[in-house]
Amino acid sequence: MLSKAEILKTADAENVRFLRLQFTDIMGVLKNVEVPRSQFEKALDGQIMFDGSSIEGFVRIEESDMLLVPDLNTFQVNPWASADGSRVGRVICDIHRPNGSEFAGCPRLALKRQIAAADRMGFEMVAGPEAEFFLFQKDENGDTMVETHDVGGYFDLTPVDLGEECRRDIVSVLESMDFEVEAAHHEVAPGQHEIDFKYSEALDCADKVATFRFVVKKVALDHGLHATFMPKPIFGVNGSGMHTHQSLLNKKGENVFYDPQAEWELSKVALGYIAGVLKHAKAFVAVTNPLINSYKRLVPGYEAPTAIAWSEKNRSPLVRVPDRRGMSTRCEVRMPDPACNPYLAFTAMLASGLDGIRNDLDPGPPVNKNIWTMSQREKKRLKIDALPADLSEALDALEKDATIEEALGEHITENFVRAKRQEWHDYISHVHDWERDLYLHAF
Repeated sequence: MLSKAEILKTADAENVRFLRLQFTDIMGVLKNVEVPRSQFEKALDGQIMFDGSSIEGFVRIEESDMLLVPDLNTFQVNPWASADGSRVGRVICDIHRPNGSEFAGCPRLALKRQIAAADRMGFEMVAGPEAEFFLFQKDENGDTMVETHDVGGYFDLTPVDLGEECRRDIVSVLESMDFEVEAAHHEVAPGQHEIDFKYSEALDCADKVATFRFVVKKVALDHGLHATFMPKPIFGVNGSGMHTHQSLLNKKGENVFYDPQAEWELSKVALGYIAGVLKHAKAFVAVTNPLINSYKRLVPGYEAPTAIAWSEKNRSPLVRVPDRRGMSTRCEVRMPDPACNPYLAFTAMLASGLDGIRNDLDPGPPVNKNIWTMSQREKKRLKIDALPADLSEALDALEKDATIEEALGEHITENFVRAKRQEWHDYISHVHDWERDLYLHAF
């Protein structure tokens, strides 16, 4: 646990002149309030206020003042320096009300509450995401072009993959910020990349996802590129996902998903967790895949899962159990995309898994055939349901799921749904080029 004195000593030793108090809004957008060196002590004591009414989904104008309460363990100094040699530090914050009480609309606190619920059951969630993104070129005016910088494919090597230098610099920055990067490679689509970092405790992992997205965009900008976590920026190629590996540890640090005596070597806890994820997937997909564009990735034919099933053999179902066992026993939830709010996504998935354990749910046998090639009749026979087809259907399912609503909390659920309903309304009322191309001369 870092102390205030240690942070101040480090800040002075590394010439940190500004401190960013970082947080996310309900939509997952990274926000910050920056303070100069003269305010560091006050900031680290949790005494910096900001106008919450200016943040999407936070509070009304008549109750706008909010406190930024830093998690001192998240203090880091950014690896890049200003022209004068000074540095900028950052610390991740929870949002509290002026009286010191927790703010119900803080996504990070929602995850903390679910982590506490897991702890009461004797579990700790660990997660490891595989975040994908695209790198696009810019034109002479600095505007982003939806054109890729290469023609590479999955795991391709230079000279085809022109993004390798940018990707390598991203990894270097992440490692300087205490990430343990396990792999970095080109993905299936041209211009698409993936960087995987080691699993960690759920809150730390969510913090890392937020930091990761900032670093990727910053380093790409330094290379004259635009990085996007938009799930499906280009028609006809694979979209970007954020497959999330997850498991539970007990108080001794042992993986409770592993049972060498059980079928598939998966414990009753593991099967209950998987069953809970499958049960609530239709509802929490609104959180893990929160954009209208998210559902243009979740269509058959582009490796994205749409079938609510599990397997320990193939990648077509929603949940996959990788082959490795022992401490590596885990389930991989394959539908989240990197545009999600990581705090709310982990909250919803953990709540779903815990519900499955509490209620002794059974996921049924694994589906080890390729679901993408199955007929509708075969899917019906195997009772394989599908994810919602669009954001509106996902929101309908979310509003009917008491477990997910309770995990997110009333404030977050109401504001999230309201904002997303408006997004959907704007989308369906807009006339798109596709419609004009198809209908303008035909009718």
